[in-house]
Amino acid sequence: MNVRNFWSSDFPSSVVVFLVALPLCLGVALASGAPLFSGLIAGIIGGIVIGALSGSYVSVSGPAAGLTTIVAAAILDLGSFQAFLLSVVLAGIIQIALGFAKAGSIGHFIPSSVIKGMLAAIGLILILKQIPHAVGFDEDFEGDESFFQADGRNTFSEILASLEYVSPGAIVISVSCLLIIILWTKSFFQRFHFFRLVPAPLGTVGAGILLNLLFNSFFPDLAIEQKHLVSMPILLGSSDTSSFFSFPDFTLWANPKVYIAAITIAVVASLETLLSIEACDKMDPYHHITPLNRELKAQGVGNLVSGLLGGLPVTSVIVRSSANINAGAKTKASAISHGLILLITLLAIPGFLNLIPLSCLAAILLVVGYKLTKISLYKEMYAKGISQFYPFIITVVAILFTNLLQGVFLGIAVALFFILKTNFQRAVIAVHSEDNYLIKFSKDVSFMHKASLRNALANVPNDTRLLIDGKKSHFMDDDIIETIEDFIQIAKIKNIEIEIIGIKTKEKTVN
Repeated sequence: MNVRNFWSSDFPSSVVVFLVALPLCLGVALASGAPLFSGLIAGIIGGIVIGALSGSYVSVSGPAAGLTTIVAAAILDLGSFQAFLLSVVLAGIIQIALGFAKAGSIGHFIPSSVIKGMLAAIGLILILKQIPHAVGFDEDFEGDESFFQADGRNTFSEILASLEYVSPGAIVISVSCLLIIILWTKSFFQRFHFFRLVPAPLGTVGAGILLNLLFNSFFPDLAIEQKHLVSMPILLGSSDTSSFFSFPDFTLWANPKVYIAAITIAVVASLETLLSIEACDKMDPYHHITPLNRELKAQGVGNLVSGLLGGLPVTSVIVRSSANINAGAKTKASAISHGLILLITLLAIPGFLNLIPLSCLAAILLVVGYKLTKISLYKEMYAKGISQFYPFIITVVAILFTNLLQGVFLGIAVALFFILKTNFQRAVIAVHSEDNYLIKFSKDVSFMHKASLRNALANVPNDTRLLIDGKKSHFMDDDIIETIEDFIQIAKIKNIEIEIIGIKTKEKTVN
């Protein structure tokens, strides 16, 4: 590891990721109906263990919002958090097996337009979901990505509801922090060593804490209440530290529900990881390619360890990963360091972290969201044509109104439609000049191209000459040959002179 690169790029990036990950780890645990401490354990394991084992330079792993519904349902169905932890351990073993079975290659089949649509959608969701937190309305948990929320509202109705509970102090802090994080990197401020040395999000958090301390001392009407601050569990000094830790109940190994939950977690976590890794590789300015089978093994070990220590299931997560990339991370040292920072702060200064206003963190996440869904990305995809733009924009809309996996699957379906459509159009080429017509097969043709061939043959008028060229088709389905043979009979009636090259038919073979 290059020490200079670490201190100039990876360490500042790890601080940024830590600030993004902290509320998300707590929020996902809260939404899952699990102990808050389990989210922090998962974040630490995702950073240190998976960061060390992964082949990705920039991906960051941790508890994922996409698993909250599955986790909450599994805990309820299994009857205890300890039984659920056994499922997490087994899910990790399944993921390791999937890695050895080379199941990671599935990730290579996700179209680029869908990946870019997923990134843009996550950016939009971040912006929309952080608006309520920015104005001081923190009813929904941090990191929620689903359109329909557990509180009965949706993404848009949550924003409308937040307008009835506006906190002036929260708005002052979020707007001030937003301005600070934008101006921090401007050339005027970068002339000063302090602004180059301290990461913008860290300086922003410091400013947010100071503002709220000033409000408490001089403007109590603007002061942020405790429920609108970070709520970090305080481990050291607690009279009962055992209450923070839970361990798997191995006596339930014969319960079939445990295995059903394990398979569900393993499959969904693996899919989310593969999607996130593909997106990270697209965003990586150094264009590294992550070995996906190794990634599944790393995620499996991470979930195995997380389950054993009482943590939530983990996946590679796009919000933390994109924050890592945008902050300038160059190696996996950033992901590992963010896990170490989580661990150190949990042990040493949890009380200090509890001074951070959620509206301050909302400002940071708003900037992360904007960088993911810039207008230039939409213009770029539109310029590429409908075969790229439609899957992209449908993926964006579908994720926005459903969730990540459902939206991606719909985007893939649309992308496949355009791939098949393009394939049909290019496989059968029909051109003509005056009375001379040519139908040429540019690739292998199957029964799926029969409609295109029939349309081309139907457009050949009476009293003309037709050349059917199949020399470039190494495979030709019997349905295609039968269609040509049927047309030969029709051609006799329509006085069409036919020459066939490279295709064996009952009527004639011309080579």
